[in-house]
Amino acid sequence: MATTVSDCVDMVKACKANGVKFGVGFQLRFHPGHVEASRLVREGALGEVALVQGLLGSGVRGEVQRELRTGLREWWETPDMVGNSRSMIGSGVHCLDDLEFILGQTVVEVAAITDGQTADAPLENLASLNLRFSGGAIGTMVCGSRMPDAMNDVTVYGSNGRVLLKNSSGPALGGSLEVTSEAVNTVVSYEPDHLALAKWQIEGFNQAISQDEEPRASGMDGLHSVQVTEAMIGSAKTGRTIGVEMIHV
Repeated sequence: MATTVSDCVDMVKACKANGVKFGVGFQLRFHPGHVEASRLVREGALGEVALVQGLLGSGVRGEVQRELRTGLREWWETPDMVGNSRSMIGSGVHCLDDLEFILGQTVVEVAAITDGQTADAPLENLASLNLRFSGGAIGTMVCGSRMPDAMNDVTVYGSNGRVLLKNSSGPALGGSLEVTSEAVNTVVSYEPDHLALAKWQIEGFNQAISQDEEPRASGMDGLHSVQVTEAMIGSAKTGRTIGVEMIHV
């Protein structure tokens, strides 16, 4: 959405002042498996949620010489232009938002380890975050571009069961939903489709406008993802847990 929290706040305020709908492109909120996982969690099918784990990785096998990006891509190599984060701002925010969407909780504390955020390597290519959520759940998430064979899974563990979204957290529709609980036991697979999530996002935003609803992923959701990204950067630099307070705009 932006590279700083203050810019996000200004964007939300400007849209509110002018009666403009503000949606953010978090496509996993439209994946039917993730929508169903969110419903099951919120309706108590898993009991009390204790732990959620998410991974969103990519990469190229073997030794690859990273070429200096130039022109329109050069900003990915420039810390102050990219918001002092590469993997988190590029892909991790999708994993983060997905965990919050499924749980119906927001992140309130972050403890992070990355391979960047140093003088020699200011931008990370791999980040691991420990998370505390507003409803008491604990979470872990990993994102980065050093995992060419990543299984992009999300797993939710509760007192009465488990949900596994297997290899379903990429930008395209796919993977499967596996539910094991006292109330529900099912497996659903999703045919790969590279356009479906983008199509459903567009249709969802059109519906928000035509029916005067909040978009499924709002400007406030985008703002919060930038807050957590800034907390990740601070934690990786200092080795400390960073709190994330809710901003009211």
